[in-house]
Amino acid sequence: MDPCQFVRVLVGNLSLKLPASPRPVGAGAGVHPSSAPCYCKIRLNKLPYQTAPAPLVASDSDTSAPASSTPAAVFHLSQADLEKISGKSTLFGSTRTARLKVAVYSGRRGSTCGVSSGRLLGKVTLPLDLKGAEGKAMVFHSGWVSVGKKTKGAAVELNLTVRAEPDPRFVFEFAGEPECSPQVLQVQGSMKQPMFTCKFSCRNNSDLHLRSRSMQSDHGNNSRNWLPNFGSDRERSVKERKGWSVTVHDLSGSPVAMASMVTPFVASPGSDRVSRSNPGAWLILRPGDGTWKPWGRLEAWRERVGATGSSDGLGYRFDLLPDNSMNSSVSLVDSSLSSSKGGKFAIDLTGTIPMNRNGSRSGSPGCSPRGSGDFGYGLWPFAGYRGFVMSATVEGEGRCSKPTVEVGVNHVGCAEDAAAFVALAAAVDLSMDACRSFSHKLRKELSQSSDSLLR
Repeated sequence: MDPCQFVRVLVGNLSLKLPASPRPVGAGAGVHPSSAPCYCKIRLNKLPYQTAPAPLVASDSDTSAPASSTPAAVFHLSQADLEKISGKSTLFGSTRTARLKVAVYSGRRGSTCGVSSGRLLGKVTLPLDLKGAEGKAMVFHSGWVSVGKKTKGAAVELNLTVRAEPDPRFVFEFAGEPECSPQVLQVQGSMKQPMFTCKFSCRNNSDLHLRSRSMQSDHGNNSRNWLPNFGSDRERSVKERKGWSVTVHDLSGSPVAMASMVTPFVASPGSDRVSRSNPGAWLILRPGDGTWKPWGRLEAWRERVGATGSSDGLGYRFDLLPDNSMNSSVSLVDSSLSSSKGGKFAIDLTGTIPMNRNGSRSGSPGCSPRGSGDFGYGLWPFAGYRGFVMSATVEGEGRCSKPTVEVGVNHVGCAEDAAAFVALAAAVDLSMDACRSFSHKLRKELSQSSDSLLR
């Protein structure tokens, strides 16, 4: 398998110095002109803005705020993005240069009546020559820079670190919707070749042969009931989606991964919605020792998203299962995306390794992914999961969805590793349908299969 070239641009270690306002004679040292929090809006060329807080430091200090373990902004660039950003301009044949734009604001984030609530303190633009970044890490800036115009000889100063690093990934594309049992193609530039096949099926919930002896539930304080009973059989048959699975096969026909719905997606009492308090769940399984062993667990539900909570979203949480056991778990992502517009399911642990002042990564993590057990960095069995792990596109409700899956090269040692992420992407995509309001009919491929279960 040949990877595609990607580059990550990381911006971190933000801190801010504001010019001091003079006090009246005899009143002591100057004071900050603002006690309000400050933040930055960061943009690379025409990519979407990312927003991050900028802590204040004393105006007479030569040091910046302590190094942060989490980057303020991360921009992911494919080979096509790099060619577009750094290619030749049609004007005089000149070479384009990527531009990082940082706007500094004082006040709370957000907007009122469409107008930004923060007060603009200044802007700065840094040119980034990304040529060659696919092959080696590059530091473009580390230190202080003046922002905006000087006022009485002083200006707002911003400290930041800007670096780029190669981030090669394997890219896979579903040739059809997951419920239509499509091929999965590996993408390399303009070339696409078959890599896996998917088989979607439904099974009766009583058919639990997929739950091997290694999948015993934990009965301790952190136990989760994977197959709860809700109401009468008649009520459950009307407002329950269950038994879906997607098996990923390699080109020889051998099963190499599976996403199996182990907790039905059930409407909360008195509603047509799957709630966070009672999510549906999938197990992502991998073969081993003649049986299926759990590798990860995906929970999904319906929730309100947006600043005002006025729109519907798909909430999700993905946990890794150490030692192929459900007795403990390590949560890698807990987020949501729009149910109408879709979005991108992503696992990105870039913040687990802090960025030093010189732009390099330190040897120990700034924060370990949280888990239900006691997992220090040295004890965490999945310590190799760092940086960008994977992403998968998800279309909104009612739209044709053919997920594109990207997996970091560092997390794929064999084709079976990639297949597990492909199965996870299929589970996320199908969760959009599983969490759809029970007042709406499912797509033909799903509703026919669901109907057959109820006969």
